[in-house]
Amino acid sequence: MGKDIEVIRDKDAMRRWSRERRKEGETICLVPTMGYLHRGHLALVEEAKKRAQRVVVSVYVNPSQFAVGEDFGSYPSNFEGDLLKLRALSVDAVFNPHDLYVRGDGKTFGEEGNGTQRIVSCLEEGGANGHETWIRVERLEKPLCGVSRPVFFRGVATVVAKLFNIVEPDAAVFGKKDYQQWRLICRMVRDLDFAVEIIGSEIVRDPDGLAMSSRNVHLSPEERQKALSISKSLKKIRDDVCNGEVSTEKLKHSVVESILNAGGKIDYVEVVDQVTLHHLERIQSSAVLCVAARFGGVRLIDNMELQAPVQ
Repeated sequence: MGKDIEVIRDKDAMRRWSRERRKEGETICLVPTMGYLHRGHLALVEEAKKRAQRVVVSVYVNPSQFAVGEDFGSYPSNFEGDLLKLRALSVDAVFNPHDLYVRGDGKTFGEEGNGTQRIVSCLEEGGANGHETWIRVERLEKPLCGVSRPVFFRGVATVVAKLFNIVEPDAAVFGKKDYQQWRLICRMVRDLDFAVEIIGSEIVRDPDGLAMSSRNVHLSPEERQKALSISKSLKKIRDDVCNGEVSTEKLKHSVVESILNAGGKIDYVEVVDQVTLHHLERIQSSAVLCVAARFGGVRLIDNMELQAPVQ
């Protein structure tokens, strides 16, 4: 059954819990999640247990990373089920705050001149006197997912910074399925001098190859079968690179063709440098092929790290 878990909902109480552990000489690793935990999340927890004596899992659906019209209101949730899974892994504490943001008074607010400020995220529907401080990782947030989701990464960076300030962990684990997010958090930690080690954990896949995601629950059986075109095409690309193909246009074309033939709608297919996320014309050292595509109403992301073939 595992040991009982301390569920903490108050920010000050979470901070006190961490500081008490640290006084006892213990280290803390944080696993940030939005809940509806699957085996991929649990792999992050297992990695965290290797890195520290105490593990905290946060469960919080962050409104600031969702633009108006995205799936914030329908994001899947099963908190009691999450607790059962985390208890089986002997997690020490779950941080499950009601809200991490100061909300406004509901009044709209104008920009200089006239008119009303455009609401760009679900958080800003709160009005004029609410949260207005954002962390921007200005270059890394722009490509890939940043093109179609322009508020996403400022919301991610800001909420992760808040979690670090509240939980005060020694380390934190992020899944590499969200590759751009992982790299962006690494850069934020470096640039703002957070004393937190960032650990990237490998993608966990279902037996059929689909990368695990909380959003997979919204796929119909037919859509799920079509979505396998993503992981199948990535596996083929890895083999192609191993066999000497280094032209990123040829590699991308192969993935695009596979997804379109399966009925998917492509957001992007890009080959970029693993650290800078700069577009690459040829694979000369390390690269990553990143994909975002929709099947039905579900947006899926996946990636494959690639290494240039040894000459």
